[in-house]
Amino acid sequence: MKKVIYVACLLTLMAACSKKTTTLPKTPGVNIDPSAPMATWKEHWFEHVQLLNRVFYDTSVVVYYDNDMRAGITWPKTYMAQAWDYTKKTYGKFGNDSRLYVIYHAGKYGGGHPSTYMDASHDYHNLTDCGSNDPNAWTAGTGNDIDLSTHEIGHIVEGASKGVHGSPAFVIWHDSKWMEIYQYDVYLGLGRNDDAVRWSNLKLSTSDDFPRAGTHWYRDWFLPIYTQHGQTKALNNFFTLLAKYFPKHTFNNGVQNYPEYSRDLNMGEFIHFWSGAAGADLAPLALTAFGDKDEQGNSWATQLAQAKKNFPGVTY
Repeated sequence: MKKVIYVACLLTLMAACSKKTTTLPKTPGVNIDPSAPMATWKEHWFEHVQLLNRVFYDTSVVVYYDNDMRAGITWPKTYMAQAWDYTKKTYGKFGNDSRLYVIYHAGKYGGGHPSTYMDASHDYHNLTDCGSNDPNAWTAGTGNDIDLSTHEIGHIVEGASKGVHGSPAFVIWHDSKWMEIYQYDVYLGLGRNDDAVRWSNLKLSTSDDFPRAGTHWYRDWFLPIYTQHGQTKALNNFFTLLAKYFPKHTFNNGVQNYPEYSRDLNMGEFIHFWSGAAGADLAPLALTAFGDKDEQGNSWATQLAQAKKNFPGVTY
């Protein structure tokens, strides 16, 4: 998994009140509808230099493949639209473009990365870019195919929710811990119960070495919050409270200004904001899940006490 960055390309809106679908014209690079997303797109980020072909678009997604992808792979146009629409329904809009820009690579760029509408790096659009070193990748549309793809959408949520740029919790939950509960919720929300069970069973046995060795983030922190304190509502509340109360400054992305978080959370603040999201004091749960110290070996109890003073609007 590559380091998080954010953002994508291309504008447009289809003139219709219901979803209108269109496929790539027979002549590459030529748009039948002049307002459609561009039919080809040259990558210009990291080591990516591929010429991408648009294979599908509607009001929810625009799907691009590189030249090594099998043209008969169709599941992203359905699944990624469903996952993105559910995400917007849960966490709110992400900019003015309703679409998620979805890129797939075969035989190269193993892993994935996201981008958001606030960032210039991928031309100011919400985007997931997933690759595999397997030249026959992405044919199943199950298991890791949807897991990696959904994971990258989760980074858009943490990096641009509620119109605020940045992820102040990233230094605490790192690359994937938030995604574990986010993906579980998406699978349940889409009625993919088998995937939810599969994913949950996988994450119940997953442990990490932060903030201490043997930490079970999903089993001992996120799943209890989810099942005992409001499920999807608690997940959304966390980002709502951050956007309302956590310090921000103005960020200019080269086109316009946005609010951006001024700094990262410390562990005590993290527990405080999650307690507000859950509507319950989660300090005892945090003690069980994480021990009494943050990743740097500091006692988070003092940080938590200060967080209560600094952010009295976060109540539980």
